[in-house]
Amino acid sequence: MVTGKTAIERAALVPVLAEVFRAHGFDGASLARLTEGSGLGKGSLYHYFPGGKDEMAQAVLAHIDGWFELNVFAPLRDGEDTAAGVARMFDECGDYFRSGRRVCIVGVFALSSTRDRFALAVKNYFTAWASALHGALLRLGHAELPAAELAEDIVGAIQGALVLARAVDDPEVFARTLQRLRTRALTP
Repeated sequence: MVTGKTAIERAALVPVLAEVFRAHGFDGASLARLTEGSGLGKGSLYHYFPGGKDEMAQAVLAHIDGWFELNVFAPLRDGEDTAAGVARMFDECGDYFRSGRRVCIVGVFALSSTRDRFALAVKNYFTAWASALHGALLRLGHAELPAAELAEDIVGAIQGALVLARAVDDPEVFARTLQRLRTRALTP
């Protein structure tokens, strides 16, 4: 069990490790890359993450889930101003994914053999997002079936735009996609 100062130090390591996983995927994030990226030796990494690379990846996924819960899902579900919550989702995604210059770790895990290892975390991330967005779209006045389909389309298009922006080396692809999706979402 990690407690006190060690918990704070571990929490500070998670975003650093996330960038190694983001750059190399789970399989490519070797212990050598993780130690280099974190600036710690193997022993120190295992001190903070006794379960090794799997525990590091689980901590990264939990961190991402917590960030999205706070900044995207909760405002979509619980905000008093639904339109503002939907607009915030697009703004936060633009910022989080650095306007299309940053890949989605959960998406990377979903597309690799890692998907089975972390299936529940991957599934929960995407279903929580689509569900929260679906509810917001209903409150905005979209009809039930189109709202469910639109929520799936938006989450899928955001992920696809990240891939496309990176593939063509043009982050504006992501920005343009977010703008089109924002218009669709806010226009019942």
